[in-house]
Amino acid sequence: MKRIQINHGRIIDPANGIDRIGDVFIADGKILSVASKLDAFDADIEIDASGQVVCPGFIDLSTRLREPGQSRKATFKSETLAAASAGVTTLCLQPDTVPVIDTPAVAELIKELAEKAGYPQILPVAALTQKLEGTELSSMLSLKQAGCIAVGHANHPVKNLLILRRAMEYAASHDLLLMLRPNDYWLGNNGCAHEGELATRYGLPGIPEAAETIALSQCLELAELTGCRVHFGQLSCKRSVIKIQQAKNDGLRVTADVAMHQLHLTENDMTPFDSAYHVLPPLRTEADKQYLRLGLAVGTIDSIASDHQPHDLDAKLGAFPETEPGISALETLLPLLLQLVAEGALTLPEGIAALTSKPAEILRLRRGALTPGLPADVCLFDPNRVWRIDADNWHSQGTNTPYWGQTLKGRVTHTLQAGRIIHKPA
Repeated sequence: MKRIQINHGRIIDPANGIDRIGDVFIADGKILSVASKLDAFDADIEIDASGQVVCPGFIDLSTRLREPGQSRKATFKSETLAAASAGVTTLCLQPDTVPVIDTPAVAELIKELAEKAGYPQILPVAALTQKLEGTELSSMLSLKQAGCIAVGHANHPVKNLLILRRAMEYAASHDLLLMLRPNDYWLGNNGCAHEGELATRYGLPGIPEAAETIALSQCLELAELTGCRVHFGQLSCKRSVIKIQQAKNDGLRVTADVAMHQLHLTENDMTPFDSAYHVLPPLRTEADKQYLRLGLAVGTIDSIASDHQPHDLDAKLGAFPETEPGISALETLLPLLLQLVAEGALTLPEGIAALTSKPAEILRLRRGALTPGLPADVCLFDPNRVWRIDADNWHSQGTNTPYWGQTLKGRVTHTLQAGRIIHKPA
């Protein structure tokens, strides 16, 4: 294992309250020291980080990598290259793979694919019910023992609240985190856009915010009843943020994240028939966006996720309601974070915390910080580098992003995963 010295960078480590110019020393795959200098350290590799930010590697709470089962859309190889180029060192894989992550054998397959891709830090989320059909509980304990970090249901409905209650009791009994995107499937009514002025004007089937808030309220009641730890993913509206704050005030063990695109885009940004804007939950109002930003700034929303969902071209062709939802979002994570900082929504340390120490706390991982002794997951980025999103600069197999062809600011130069350089300048 190489001994690495990162010199003269602006070190931002929110978990340890560090924001200063200095050096980072890495040995045996772990952080050795964060200091101005370290005597008698003989580095195999030195990286000059002058003018750059050095921070913990990013932890993404919600991704799809399309393997196993949908390699026409993307592969572990393509998407882990995208993750490495974006400074992401840990990925949580949602359970809606093919086959579903509902048996230890599939969880083992995920680990094998991750090792083969040279990116071992892929954490599978186990299916809450068998085949995600919402009727029979999965074997959560054996899935936890097979390496699943949490249980969840992706975007699939749970058939009734009794099943959800039993699942939460089971998860609580094994101290498993439930990761849930709150959505009442039936209220959503197969919609594809926010139920508002734009959907009405263009005849798009709408999804009311109540589809999210009612499902959220029900799950919060069950969280209080069962004592289950619940993480709510990809919140999209103001009323959800208010409900999460109330739940935290009441002492419930709940956390929440927001997808990065929800902090930037609204229904008004949609080109109504451009399927790059087709996401679930849908892009909502300007007031919702601003409240999501506020919720993140004050800590009601704990973290930011990419909600990375690469698609092939066919999945995004056709009438807007008939296309598949999702954005290929890993590689825009950093520049969009820096845009939030530039617009005054967050400070840079707050933004980095939302992608590092906060998700690590949610998952109870010993990562997300530059603490001596922890694995050396490190991201180096140039906050001023301008680049254009095009085929020459893009690694993901999915090009389904509303930012295609645009110029953004902020680029990762090096990514280290457990002391191994997995991305560096060509």
